[in-house]
Amino acid sequence: MTNRTAEKTEACAAALRRHRFEAEVVKDAEAAFALMKAVVEAENPQLVSFGDSMTMRGTGIVEWLRSNGRLTLLDGFDASKPYEERLEIRRRALLSDLFITGVNAVTEQGTLHWLDKVGNRIAPVAFGPRKVIIVAGRNKIVADRDEAEERIRRIAAPQNVARHPGFRTPCAKTGVCADCNSQDRICNTRMEMLRCWPDKRVLVILIDEDSGL
Repeated sequence: MTNRTAEKTEACAAALRRHRFEAEVVKDAEAAFALMKAVVEAENPQLVSFGDSMTMRGTGIVEWLRSNGRLTLLDGFDASKPYEERLEIRRRALLSDLFITGVNAVTEQGTLHWLDKVGNRIAPVAFGPRKVIIVAGRNKIVADRDEAEERIRRIAAPQNVARHPGFRTPCAKTGVCADCNSQDRICNTRMEMLRCWPDKRVLVILIDEDSGL
């Protein structure tokens, strides 16, 4: 980690704070887990849920939530349940007290950007849960909205399709977005969060190392 990289991450956190997000910079996934665990324990939520994210999963928070007997976890990714049941759990997550997920891009201007297939990852971020935690590696930081959209098209979307065997999209074969109309398309709903309301409802944890897609 260079001083320049660290300064960029800290500057991004400062921009997020100016936009009324709560933002913290941590050195690695282990530190991110410790912070998320502390927030969960401080908030003492009755219902907790999460949206899929490689960065989030890499911290170990999902396993901890699943083993925590003091809260109710709405786990919409339990592979033992049929898809329709998992989808219904994801709908219920809109009314959770605390929601945890990742993000596709964070701008140096202090905004958050997503592109989603189902929408269950972004809908609770926009409204519903009283507290939201977003975790992102420094590789998600880009200059502005245009770079955020470019990052999603060229990196996040094609690489996420690649980790889902059986998805039949042009980018699954070429690695390049073709703005397709496939049933398996994962780029269906775009969301950007420009400011946080109420203040500090959303905590953004920036990991000062590369993590996720």
